[in-house]
Amino acid sequence: MEQTKLEEIMELKGKTLSELKARYKEVYRVETAPSSNKIYLWRKIAYKLQEIKHGELSTNTQGKIEEFIQKYDPINNKTLRPDNFEAPKHGNKLKRDKRLPIPGTIITKEYKDNKIQVKILESGFEYNKKTYKSLSAIAKETTGAHWNGYLFFGL
Repeated sequence: MEQTKLEEIMELKGKTLSELKARYKEVYRVETAPSSNKIYLWRKIAYKLQEIKHGELSTNTQGKIEEFIQKYDPINNKTLRPDNFEAPKHGNKLKRDKRLPIPGTIITKEYKDNKIQVKILESGFEYNKKTYKSLSAIAKETTGAHWNGYLFFGL
């Protein structure tokens, strides 16, 4: 019986990094894989396998996707996150950092088999029903070590 694309894609999840790199090179017909991140390689291979089976997205569709990303994606949307980050002046309220998603967004991070969920607030962050001033404080409480919060949460 022939394996379905979904089964093939799901089977890739259990592969080692070296097996994923080899499969990436085979599918994309390149000399080296661009990353050593298993999830990234798995996603890229899965997309390419579907693309081979069903065909590429049309140029028109790709353009629409880019348009929607610019319009509706809170990470990339400049109208929801205006370019107003400035260093705080004495006595002034800290303005929002451009790297942060819009308030209400939930950032999720897996750390040592624990799922960390942080809610972005207008001024601060909520984690475990407590409010924090910085992502670094949450990272330190979670890991016990000092981390740059943006780096720890992949922002």
